[in-house]
Amino acid sequence: MSKRTAMTAVILAATFAAPEAPVAQEQPRPGMSCPVDHDQLADILKKSVKPAGGPSNGGLDNNEWAAVVNRQGVVCAIAYSGSKVDDQWLGSRAIAAEKANTANAFSLKNKAMATANLYAGAQPGGFLFGAALSNPPAPEVLYAGTPDEFGTARDPMVGKPVGGVIVFGGGLALYDGNGIAGALGVSGDSSCADHNVAWRVRHFLGLDHVPAGVSPNMKDAIIYDIGPDGKSPSGFGHPKCDGKEDQIAVDLGAGVSGNVVR
Repeated sequence: MSKRTAMTAVILAATFAAPEAPVAQEQPRPGMSCPVDHDQLADILKKSVKPAGGPSNGGLDNNEWAAVVNRQGVVCAIAYSGSKVDDQWLGSRAIAAEKANTANAFSLKNKAMATANLYAGAQPGGFLFGAALSNPPAPEVLYAGTPDEFGTARDPMVGKPVGGVIVFGGGLALYDGNGIAGALGVSGDSSCADHNVAWRVRHFLGLDHVPAGVSPNMKDAIIYDIGPDGKSPSGFGHPKCDGKEDQIAVDLGAGVSGNVVR
């Protein structure tokens, strides 16, 4: 075959080759179901902490972060109570989201489990030992975006599942009139104060229709029954913190103090 004939064959093959497959277009994500929006969460959080004009929660009375996930574990909203992003512990943004993920992941339609209820069982020898390592958080979600968007309606964590398991106070499942709708996490103070803040926020959101929990009457209240030996008679206890958090929890109906789960 001559060079000219060969070149002609190449040109014809290229001309009549099958067209390239079209590049797949990213499909728009359907509307995300969420029990709370950012502005609602931010407003109620500010009203629930002392630095922003709310009541004391018995701990350090710091500003706080709050995060909400829907029932699918996707982050819906993240907010902070201060006037700017570093008015509260920067590390607590991730902890708040992981607390929300935990409360959602370990709660059912007919029984709530607060993150505070997981503490005793997650200690060495407990029936949940190792749970804190069972669902690692996603660093590519936690650290995406730029800090000037953290805690805003444009927070880069929104719309993504974050993972993570936290086994101390501050995470509560959210229940509307139809059942479990997701969960709330609060962080930025002692874990005991975080639980109190979360309890206040959930109540003012109207998402506290909790059907039952590990404490028969108090449902998913924090249980302060860990004795000097480190044991929790209920199996769902949480240690006391250094302030007045336990008394405030009792006053709120958010906690049980003593060796009897009521």
